[in-house]
Amino acid sequence: MTDSASSPTPPISADGVAYEPHVGISRQYWRDIVLGVNDGLVSMFLLVAGVVGGGLTAEQVLLTAVAGAIAGSISMAAGEYLATKSQEEVLDSEIALEKTHIKHFRQQEVDQLRGFFTDMGVAEDEMDGVVAAFARSDETLLNAMKSLEFGVADSERRSPYMAMFMSGALFVLGSLPSVVPFVITDDTGVGLAWAAALSMLGLFVVGVVKTRVTRTPPLKAGLENLVIAGIGGVLAYGIGSLFDGMISG
Repeated sequence: MTDSASSPTPPISADGVAYEPHVGISRQYWRDIVLGVNDGLVSMFLLVAGVVGGGLTAEQVLLTAVAGAIAGSISMAAGEYLATKSQEEVLDSEIALEKTHIKHFRQQEVDQLRGFFTDMGVAEDEMDGVVAAFARSDETLLNAMKSLEFGVADSERRSPYMAMFMSGALFVLGSLPSVVPFVITDDTGVGLAWAAALSMLGLFVVGVVKTRVTRTPPLKAGLENLVIAGIGGVLAYGIGSLFDGMISG
């Protein structure tokens, strides 16, 4: 959903620039989306490359990959839930304390608000009117302080449950390119080649898709994802091969 969802055709300015809507309510979850699927793609490919390099059979690689996908998704979901919930609890505590400050130390809070507006560049001859408008009631003063002191906008706050789902589910989705090939083939070399190709394709697509919100060059973002995973894959395979040689020797 975007901030112009109710408008069938985006407006165009007098100088011919088309209005570009903001991302909207999904904005605060793009971190979880990108992190979840990217982590699934990268970590599972590195795991598969490492155990193939270590000499495991296709069946053993598949078992390892499935176990890794399950463990990784649970870990990601639980970690993101706890991290997001903790962050929200910190914000709730700070806002509760701010209400106490406004009730008992209102003038100090108004002075602090004036300082924020000064830092923002509000002209001195307009300052009294601006401060008076925001300090007119405790509610408007609290809302102003939430945004300016804590960087909190209610529309940008994140649900721990949604963050948990996004991270866990998308980790599983990202792990599929490294798991599925070993369901189909018993040849670890072929399976690794397919895992590499599918994971690289997935990483490139994720890099391109995220430019929908970052508004950066799609090709650059896609290649950036590819390079990071490619280097990691080579290292993981090399370490696995070295370990296998040490054990075999």
